[in-house]
Amino acid sequence: MSDQPASFYFDLSSPLSYLAAERVLQVLPGPAEWQPVLARELAHGELPGTFRCAEESDVFRSEIARRARELGLLPLRWPEPFPFDSALAMRVATYAKSIGRAVAFAQAAFRQAFAAGRALDEPDNVLIAAAACEMHPGAVRAGSELRAVARQLTRCTESAARAGVLEVPAVVVGVLTLTLVIGSTVGLLLPLKTPAAASPAINRITAEPATIAIRTQGSSGRGRCTGAG
Repeated sequence: MSDQPASFYFDLSSPLSYLAAERVLQVLPGPAEWQPVLARELAHGELPGTFRCAEESDVFRSEIARRARELGLLPLRWPEPFPFDSALAMRVATYAKSIGRAVAFAQAAFRQAFAAGRALDEPDNVLIAAAACEMHPGAVRAGSELRAVARQLTRCTESAARAGVLEVPAVVVGVLTLTLVIGSTVGLLLPLKTPAAASPAINRITAEPATIAIRTQGSSGRGRCTGAG
Protein backbone atom coordinates (compact mmCIF):
# COMPACT_ATOMS: atom_id res chain seq x y z
CA MET A 1 0.00 0.00 0.00
CA SER A 2 2.85 2.39 0.75
CA ASP A 3 3.89 2.22 -2.93
CA GLN A 4 0.49 3.46 -4.09
CA PRO A 5 0.13 7.17 -4.86
CA ALA A 6 -2.13 8.97 -2.40
CA SER A 7 -4.09 12.23 -2.60
CA PHE A 8 -5.73 14.10 0.27
CA TYR A 9 -8.72 16.23 -0.82
CA PHE A 10 -9.74 19.16 1.35
CA ASP A 11 -11.63 22.43 1.51
CA LEU A 12 -10.41 25.07 3.96
CA SER A 13 -13.97 25.84 5.11
CA SER A 14 -14.41 22.30 6.45
CA PRO A 15 -13.60 21.65 10.13
CA LEU A 16 -13.60 17.93 9.37
CA SER A 17 -10.88 18.59 6.79
CA TYR A 18 -9.00 20.54 9.48
CA LEU A 19 -9.02 17.55 11.83
CA ALA A 20 -8.03 15.16 9.06
CA ALA A 21 -5.24 17.49 7.91
CA GLU A 22 -3.69 17.30 11.36
CA ARG A 23 -3.54 13.49 11.07
CA VAL A 24 -2.86 12.46 7.49
CA LEU A 25 0.84 13.30 7.57
CA GLN A 26 1.25 11.06 10.61
CA VAL A 27 -0.79 8.03 9.67
CA LEU A 28 -0.70 7.51 5.91
CA PRO A 29 1.86 4.89 4.93
CA GLY A 30 3.53 7.20 2.43
CA PRO A 31 3.50 10.78 1.15
CA ALA A 32 0.21 12.21 -0.07
CA GLU A 33 -0.46 14.97 -2.56
CA TRP A 34 -2.68 17.62 -0.98
CA GLN A 35 -5.44 18.54 -3.41
CA PRO A 36 -7.51 21.71 -2.84
CA VAL A 37 -11.09 21.34 -4.08
CA LEU A 38 -14.33 23.27 -3.78
CA ALA A 39 -16.52 21.07 -1.60
CA ARG A 40 -19.70 22.76 -2.77
CA GLU A 41 -19.03 21.53 -6.32
CA LEU A 42 -18.85 17.85 -5.32
CA ALA A 43 -21.80 15.45 -5.52
CA HIS A 44 -22.63 15.76 -1.82
CA GLY A 45 -21.37 19.30 -1.68
CA GLU A 46 -22.87 21.90 0.56
CA LEU A 47 -21.36 24.49 2.84
CA PRO A 48 -19.81 22.71 5.84
CA GLY A 49 -21.79 23.58 8.95
CA THR A 50 -25.15 23.90 7.19
CA PHE A 51 -27.86 22.42 9.43
CA ARG A 52 -31.62 22.19 9.75
CA CYS A 53 -31.72 23.61 13.26
CA ALA A 54 -29.63 25.06 16.10
CA GLU A 55 -29.57 21.74 17.92
CA GLU A 56 -27.81 19.99 15.06
CA SER A 57 -25.33 22.85 14.88
CA ASP A 58 -24.63 22.64 18.63
CA VAL A 59 -24.01 18.89 18.49
CA PHE A 60 -21.73 19.26 15.48
CA ARG A 61 -19.68 21.97 17.13
CA SER A 62 -19.34 20.13 20.43
CA GLU A 63 -18.26 16.91 18.71
CA ILE A 64 -15.68 18.68 16.55
CA ALA A 65 -14.31 20.48 19.61
CA ARG A 66 -14.14 17.21 21.54
CA ARG A 67 -12.28 15.50 18.72
CA ALA A 68 -9.82 18.40 18.48
CA ARG A 69 -9.07 18.01 22.20
CA GLU A 70 -8.53 14.27 21.81
CA LEU A 71 -6.10 14.91 18.96
CA GLY A 72 -4.14 17.28 21.20
CA LEU A 73 -4.87 20.34 19.04
CA LEU A 74 -5.25 23.90 20.20
CA PRO A 75 -8.70 24.69 21.64
CA LEU A 76 -11.11 24.99 18.74
CA ARG A 77 -12.39 28.50 18.05
CA TRP A 78 -15.19 28.89 15.54
CA PRO A 79 -14.72 31.61 12.93
CA GLU A 80 -17.39 34.20 12.41
CA PRO A 81 -19.13 33.76 10.09
CA PHE A 82 -19.33 30.00 9.93
CA PRO A 83 -19.73 28.59 7.44
CA PHE A 84 -17.69 31.04 5.39
CA ASP A 85 -17.09 31.28 1.65
CA SER A 86 -13.76 29.57 0.99
CA ALA A 87 -13.42 30.51 -2.70
CA LEU A 88 -10.58 33.00 -2.18
CA ALA A 89 -8.73 30.75 0.26
CA MET A 90 -9.01 27.80 -2.09
CA ARG A 91 -7.62 29.82 -5.00
CA VAL A 92 -4.69 30.75 -2.78
CA ALA A 93 -4.31 27.08 -1.78
CA THR A 94 -4.20 26.20 -5.47
CA TYR A 95 -1.58 28.88 -6.09
CA ALA A 96 0.37 27.60 -3.07
CA LYS A 97 0.31 24.10 -4.55
CA SER A 98 1.81 25.43 -7.79
CA ILE A 99 4.84 26.76 -5.88
CA GLY A 100 5.27 23.76 -3.58
CA ARG A 101 3.59 25.27 -0.52
CA ALA A 102 0.30 23.37 -0.50
CA VAL A 103 0.76 21.56 2.82
CA ALA A 104 2.33 24.49 4.64
CA PHE A 105 -0.32 26.95 3.50
CA ALA A 106 -3.23 24.59 4.13
CA GLN A 107 -2.10 23.84 7.67
CA ALA A 108 -1.55 27.53 8.42
CA ALA A 109 -4.93 28.46 6.93
CA PHE A 110 -6.80 25.72 8.79
CA ARG A 111 -5.26 26.93 12.04
CA GLN A 112 -6.19 30.51 11.26
CA ALA A 113 -9.78 29.42 10.75
CA PHE A 114 -10.29 26.86 13.51
CA ALA A 115 -7.62 27.60 16.11
CA ALA A 116 -7.55 31.40 15.83
CA GLY A 117 -11.21 31.74 14.84
CA ARG A 118 -10.58 33.92 11.78
CA ALA A 119 -12.85 33.35 8.79
CA LEU A 120 -11.02 32.84 5.52
CA ASP A 121 -13.46 34.89 3.47
CA GLU A 122 -11.52 37.88 4.84
CA PRO A 123 -8.46 38.50 2.62
CA ASP A 124 -6.27 39.70 5.50
CA ASN A 125 -6.75 36.40 7.32
CA VAL A 126 -5.73 34.48 4.21
CA LEU A 127 -2.64 36.68 3.86
CA ILE A 128 -1.68 36.01 7.50
CA ALA A 129 -1.77 32.28 6.79
CA ALA A 130 0.28 32.79 3.63
CA ALA A 131 2.86 34.87 5.49
CA ALA A 132 3.27 32.05 8.01
CA CYS A 133 4.71 29.89 5.21
CA GLU A 134 6.79 32.66 3.63
CA MET A 135 4.47 33.51 0.76
CA HIS A 136 4.80 37.17 -0.23
CA PRO A 137 1.47 39.01 0.08
CA GLY A 138 1.85 40.69 -3.32
CA ALA A 139 2.49 37.36 -5.02
CA VAL A 140 -0.44 35.81 -3.15
CA ARG A 141 -2.83 38.55 -4.23
CA ALA A 142 -1.69 38.30 -7.83
CA GLY A 143 -1.77 34.51 -7.84
CA SER A 144 -5.28 34.36 -6.42
CA GLU A 145 -6.54 36.54 -9.28
CA LEU A 146 -5.01 34.50 -12.10
CA ARG A 147 -7.55 32.84 -14.36
CA ALA A 148 -5.15 29.91 -14.71
CA VAL A 149 -5.34 29.34 -10.95
CA ALA A 150 -9.14 29.44 -10.95
CA ARG A 151 -9.20 26.99 -13.87
CA GLN A 152 -6.79 24.66 -12.06
CA LEU A 153 -9.02 24.66 -8.97
CA THR A 154 -11.98 23.77 -11.15
CA ARG A 155 -10.00 20.99 -12.85
CA CYS A 156 -8.86 19.56 -9.54
CA THR A 157 -12.43 19.53 -8.23
CA GLU A 158 -13.66 17.82 -11.38
CA SER A 159 -10.82 15.29 -11.19
CA ALA A 160 -11.75 14.53 -7.58
CA ALA A 161 -15.34 13.89 -8.62
CA ARG A 162 -14.18 11.51 -11.35
CA ALA A 163 -12.08 9.67 -8.76
CA GLY A 164 -15.23 9.07 -6.71
CA VAL A 165 -14.78 11.82 -4.14
CA LEU A 166 -18.26 12.88 -3.02
CA GLU A 167 -17.29 15.21 -0.19
CA VAL A 168 -14.33 16.28 1.90
CA PRO A 169 -12.15 15.26 3.58
CA ALA A 170 -11.26 12.26 1.42
CA VAL A 171 -8.18 10.24 0.56
CA VAL A 172 -7.57 8.44 -2.70
CA VAL A 173 -4.87 5.76 -2.49
CA GLY A 174 -4.16 4.13 -5.83
CA VAL A 175 -7.55 3.06 -7.13
CA LEU A 176 -9.20 3.20 -3.69
CA THR A 177 -11.33 6.21 -2.76
CA LEU A 178 -11.82 6.56 0.98
CA THR A 179 -14.37 9.10 2.14
CA LEU A 180 -13.41 10.30 5.58
CA VAL A 181 -16.88 11.46 6.56
CA ILE A 182 -20.21 9.70 6.73
CA GLY A 183 -23.09 11.56 5.10
CA SER A 184 -22.92 14.98 3.55
CA THR A 185 -23.42 17.00 6.71
CA VAL A 186 -21.31 15.43 9.42
CA GLY A 187 -19.80 12.14 10.41
CA LEU A 188 -16.62 10.64 11.76
CA LEU A 189 -13.15 10.80 10.32
CA LEU A 190 -12.92 7.17 9.32
CA PRO A 191 -13.38 5.57 5.93
CA LEU A 192 -17.01 4.88 5.15
CA LYS A 193 -15.86 1.60 3.60
CA THR A 194 -12.33 0.33 4.01
CA PRO A 195 -11.43 -2.24 1.33
CA ALA A 196 -9.52 -5.26 2.56
CA ALA A 197 -6.48 -4.11 0.59
CA ALA A 198 -6.34 -0.76 2.36
CA SER A 199 -3.56 -0.11 4.83
CA PRO A 200 -4.40 -0.32 8.55
CA ALA A 201 -2.82 3.14 8.80
CA ILE A 202 -5.88 4.59 7.08
CA ASN A 203 -7.99 3.44 10.02
CA ARG A 204 -5.82 5.37 12.44
CA ILE A 205 -6.75 8.76 11.03
CA THR A 206 -8.99 9.10 14.07
CA ALA A 207 -9.06 5.67 15.69
CA GLU A 208 -12.50 6.24 17.14
CA PRO A 209 -15.19 3.78 16.00
CA ALA A 210 -18.18 5.88 16.99
CA THR A 211 -20.57 7.96 14.96
CA ILE A 212 -21.83 11.44 15.67
CA ALA A 213 -25.54 11.22 16.33
CA ILE A 214 -26.81 13.84 13.91
CA ARG A 215 -29.12 13.33 10.96
CA THR A 216 -27.10 13.29 7.75
CA GLN A 217 -28.33 13.98 4.22
CA GLY A 218 -30.51 11.14 3.01
CA SER A 219 -30.90 9.49 6.40
CA SER A 220 -34.14 9.11 8.31
CA GLY A 221 -35.17 8.75 11.89
CA ARG A 222 -31.77 9.76 13.25
CA GLY A 223 -32.11 13.51 13.51
CA ARG A 224 -31.98 15.56 16.67
CA CYS A 225 -34.17 18.32 15.33
CA THR A 226 -37.76 18.34 16.48
CA GLY A 227 -40.48 19.58 14.17
CA ALA A 228 -38.11 19.92 11.23
CA GLY A 229 -39.55 19.17 7.81
